[in-house]
Order: sequence, then C-alpha cells, then structure tokens
Amino acid sequence: MQHLKALRDIAFSCGVGEHPDLASMARELSRMVYQHRQSLNDDLADLRTHNKGFERWLVAMRSKPDITVLVNAWPSNHATPIHDHGGLWGLELALHGALEVESWERDPQGRSLRPVGRDWLGPGDASWFDADDHYAHRCRNLSRHDTALTLHVYGGDLAQYFTYERTGETGQWLTRPQRSAIAGHLHA
Repeated sequence: MQHLKALRDIAFSCGVGEHPDLASMARELSRMVYQHRQSLNDDLADLRTHNKGFERWLVAMRSKPDITVLVNAWPSNHATPIHDHGGLWGLELALHGALEVESWERDPQGRSLRPVGRDWLGPGDASWFDADDHYAHRCRNLSRHDTALTLHVYGGDLAQYFTYERTGETGQWLTRPQRSAIAGHLHA
C-alpha cells in the first residue's frame, strides 16, 4: 500500500489553505496514478472483486487544515443521486475503470437545479470543485461489468450532505439530508 500512502501524502501536501490549488493537486495525483497504475490495481484488487455494492473506504483524515482522503468502490453501472458536498471543496480521481461526473448548479434553497457540465474520467483523470454551496453532481460507473475505483479528497469530513430528486412535472426538487457511511479503513 505504499502507493496509496504516496497519494495520501500528495493530497496532504497540496491541500493547504482555505482554497487549495486543486489543479496542482490533480496534476500530482494523476502523475502518481499514471506511473504506478498496475501497482495500485494490485494493491486495491480486493475492492474490485468483493462486490459488496457502493462503498467508501477511509484512507486518512487530517485536521488543521481538515482533509479527508477516501477510496470509493463503484459496482458496475452504479449511479449516485444528485448530491452536494456540504459546502466542502473536493477532488475525484479515477484509479480503475471509468466514471461519469455530471455537474449541476443549484439555487441557495435547493429548489431548482440545472445541469452545467459533464466529465468522463479514466484512470489518472480528475475532476474537482471549490467550496461552494451551489455545486452538486451525480456520478456513475460507466462499466456494465467491472467495479470502478476512485480516490476522493475533501476539504473536511463529508459526514452530512443533501441529495436532490425532481418531484413530478412541476420541476420542483425534493431535498433530503444524508449521512455518509464508511465501510472500513485502508491502511496507507
């Protein structure tokens, strides 16, 4: 798991200040993934094959400044609901497989959302967002057969967030509070 430790160290060293340089963090993390892709795949093989559904695995947490590093396992074709990140900044980087990230902008009350973009991430590709109460997204594993793995770095503990669901033909959105669950701890 030395490569997972190296990813954690990059996230910690780049994740300084209230608004860290997420482009630099993405570039450094991507370089590491490209250079050590096979070793990372070997280290995380168990997460790709145990088929327990969508899971979030804690790699590390740090305070001052607050940063959480996670690995998410995405079963084939799994999609999240549209959700926010509790106002935290964040970065998502594909480690194995392919992920679609559909970005949305919401009004401050969460009553209306509009799509603003879509990214497709393969191994080493990253998407990020600033600390913003108006940002939301939906993610989906693009494979019909394989589990995808992604690295997530957040500017704090994403313990609570909201999901958004369109209700009926009126175009209104139902907002639901959620709590994050951690499947376990990966030792980096």
